[in-house]
Amino acid sequence: MRFDETYSGKVFIKSHPNYEESKAVLYGMPMDWTVSYRPGSRFGPNKIREVSIGLEEYSPYLDRELGDVKFFDAGDIPLPFGNPEKSLAEIETYVHTLLADEKIPMGMGGEHLVSLPVMKAVASKYDDLAIIHFDAHTDLRENYEGEEYSHSTPIRKIADHIGPKNVYSFGIRSGMKEEFDWAKENGMHLSKFEVLEPLKEVLPTLEGRNVYVTIDMDVLDPAHAPGTGTVDAGGITSRELLASIHAIAASGVNVVGFDLVELAPVYDHSDQTANTASKLMREMILGWVK
Repeated sequence: MRFDETYSGKVFIKSHPNYEESKAVLYGMPMDWTVSYRPGSRFGPNKIREVSIGLEEYSPYLDRELGDVKFFDAGDIPLPFGNPEKSLAEIETYVHTLLADEKIPMGMGGEHLVSLPVMKAVASKYDDLAIIHFDAHTDLRENYEGEEYSHSTPIRKIADHIGPKNVYSFGIRSGMKEEFDWAKENGMHLSKFEVLEPLKEVLPTLEGRNVYVTIDMDVLDPAHAPGTGTVDAGGITSRELLASIHAIAASGVNVVGFDLVELAPVYDHSDQTANTASKLMREMILGWVK
């Protein structure tokens, strides 16, 4: 006899035991090889699973229960330590497999660079893809101190890949002047400081579009999310981020994949950020996996 793993903290609470029967797949991307400030986000996915046991399975926001959605927790992708390029290739290969099986990819990071291969894989399946990006930082650098594969570069790289006009960033409050100028000059949507209200303005223009959503935990103010590698004052509240997730759920966009990244448990001594991340993941699953 084996006890139910969904109440052990080893997998995300109420995940389905069968891959084939599941519509969506949750997986970890435990990489922090290129972080420019504080490492530790490779431990984020397991911490999100661990604290998920404290969640209620029911969302009063959405009137749905996790049992209403069949999603499979595949565990963490085994990535070669210290090798960013090979790690990104491994992630992209895995996500291509999910997409071939008609699964919705739901990733947990890990540093923000791990989102790049996922977005590229999803873009290869959906040629009309739009990216919705919540973050404190622009992530629009071409390189960071000469390194093109950096957690400072994924949004620039996906913008170059699918076109800047298909990328929508919200909550941005940190970056080089050149990054803000590049976004403006190239037709990328970039909303500074706020998330919910500018998102509500944009969502009607994306109705009917296939959308990938990437959330960096540092979009939240450090008061709400101290457990992240590059904290930045002046962020939004967890309530606003939840409302933004629900706004996407209520809109006419088709979410075809999403991730949540940059949880670094070592700086999160009360598990405050991890518990927030876990609840955000519950709301994304219930709101976006139909």
